[in-house]
Amino acid sequence: MTCPDCGAPTLAFPVPEQYRDALPGEHAGAEVCTRCLTLRPVADPPDDVPDFTAISDAVPSSGEAAVPFVLMVGLLPSLATNRAEVSELLASVERAGTDPLLALDRLADDPTVDAAADLRGRRRQLEQLL
Repeated sequence: MTCPDCGAPTLAFPVPEQYRDALPGEHAGAEVCTRCLTLRPVADPPDDVPDFTAISDAVPSSGEAAVPFVLMVGLLPSLATNRAEVSELLASVERAGTDPLLALDRLADDPTVDAAADLRGRRRQLEQLL
């Protein structure tokens, strides 16, 4: 599929039950744009988690860290309304063995990513949450 916002390819993925509260609606999956990082729920996701490093090498390669990281990044544009979900996703990424703030810094530095949200500004706000 392609992103309706920027036309770049998207990656669809299943969202584990413990993270579904982070998505609007009652969807079993989501898709993320590989360029602008816009996150959208999808009703019929694939069974397998894709290789999120197709977005950037900054995205964790482990599915256990990648799914909550991608969800967290997708919620950053509305950080104020998703504060609890973002905090929980940050903790999940850390529990999976990845430093989420370092990964976010690396993602912000990737020239192939043109995120809809100001990743550097949101990172400063995330530090205040912790």
